[in-house]
Amino acid sequence: MDDAPAALPAASLLQLIWLASPALPVGGFSYSEGLESAIEWAGIGDEQQAAGWLCDQLHLSLARADLAIVAQAVPAWRRSDLERIAALNDWVFQTRESSEFLLQTEQMGRSFVEWLKLHHEDAARIFEKLPASYPVAFAFAASRTDASAHDACLAFAFGWAENMTAAAVKAVPLGQSAGQRMLARLAAEIPTAVRHALTLSDDERQAFSPMLAVLSSRHESQYSRLFRS
Repeated sequence: MDDAPAALPAASLLQLIWLASPALPVGGFSYSEGLESAIEWAGIGDEQQAAGWLCDQLHLSLARADLAIVAQAVPAWRRSDLERIAALNDWVFQTRESSEFLLQTEQMGRSFVEWLKLHHEDAARIFEKLPASYPVAFAFAASRTDASAHDACLAFAFGWAENMTAAAVKAVPLGQSAGQRMLARLAAEIPTAVRHALTLSDDERQAFSPMLAVLSSRHESQYSRLFRS
């Protein structure tokens, strides 16, 4: 794994900011990752509760699964270790605990690959036989910059935080100032989550979040909803 790096060249920093942007056409804005059902059934009803829920999700779910995958996939892409990439990609698909979570990583991965084809000449060939999950596709793009795995994980986590904060603002609902306070709280927690993700081996990586899985499954039949998960 990479250690925390020196300052990135401006071009690579801008590329990472681009990859983390909610404006990237991969559909991240359309998912709440169980938050919408948590509002309905788990009593998430204000800013503090929503922020606490997302911080827990960052550390207990994202850091131990998708961030760990990004951390391991970036160096694997740089080595052109396609066997390792395929194993990481399979793990993502096999550990999604609800049909909505599986749909999300499939759809976002597919959309990310379509975007990659516009910017990387080798993307079409590489992904022809690899239906990429979202974190594996993201890691490919990050590996084409000067960013370390540490930087890539920071960007991935902040992009997730922006999407989830926007979901909370719409679904709780909350005001824009509350959303910014939530995002600041998540941003303060992200470095710790990334450091944890970087330490995880294959045996330590895991995606076991039973309450989140239950809420995601309940969301599939939720009567009134704004989001796809």
